[in-house]
Amino acid sequence: MKQDILGLKFDNVTMEEALAIGEGFLSGDHPAVVVTPNAEIGYDASVDDELRALLNQADLMLPDGAGVVLAAKLRKTPLKGKVAGIDFARNMLSVFARRGTKLYLLGSKPGVAEQAAEKMKEIAPGLVICGTADGYFKDEAPVIEKINASGAEALFVCLGAPKQEKFMFAHREELPAVRLMAGLGGSLDGFAGNVKRAPDWMIKCQLEWFYRLCKEPKRIGRMMRLPKYVFKAAGTRR
Repeated sequence: MKQDILGLKFDNVTMEEALAIGEGFLSGDHPAVVVTPNAEIGYDASVDDELRALLNQADLMLPDGAGVVLAAKLRKTPLKGKVAGIDFARNMLSVFARRGTKLYLLGSKPGVAEQAAEKMKEIAPGLVICGTADGYFKDEAPVIEKINASGAEALFVCLGAPKQEKFMFAHREELPAVRLMAGLGGSLDGFAGNVKRAPDWMIKCQLEWFYRLCKEPKRIGRMMRLPKYVFKAAGTRR
């Protein structure tokens, strides 16, 4: 079931349900796209028709952040809960390992994807990572060629929004072997250990955004979109 939150059609799922859907994509007959908008992206999409239309093409849209869950509640269209992109990705690693699915990592600075790959293999023994590439490229054609040559069946695209979404939708038909691709922002840095997540208690209390702001005060400009998003949701209650 979809819930419309300021124009974005989020899937109202638990983590377990999202994983089941993700695994189902691996047996599908076309490349499925997973997007993970947080409140910042949700606000941008609420004022950008093109971005909103792009995101709504996704096969699975997960609510990445407490801000989205709060906005949904304010609009009387509650979601079952937050399904963070990095947590979805982490849990899918075991699915890939069990099925022998080949995973390709794309994004972040040079060397980060390789570091993330090693950590992922520790999380899910037996995981097959068939290739990596950083996000510093201008010509996308060679990137597509490398992904295809690797035999990848799943692709984590970590280029930041909306670049990663534009990349996935622009090239999904050029990646015939890929069955699942997910836009995951800075998740590779998280897996590599370059960016530490908030303590579990803060995540459970929906304070991960505050932890990130304390660690990176320069994010204050971006994070101002979070209260704007919530206030906008409150102002459009049904």
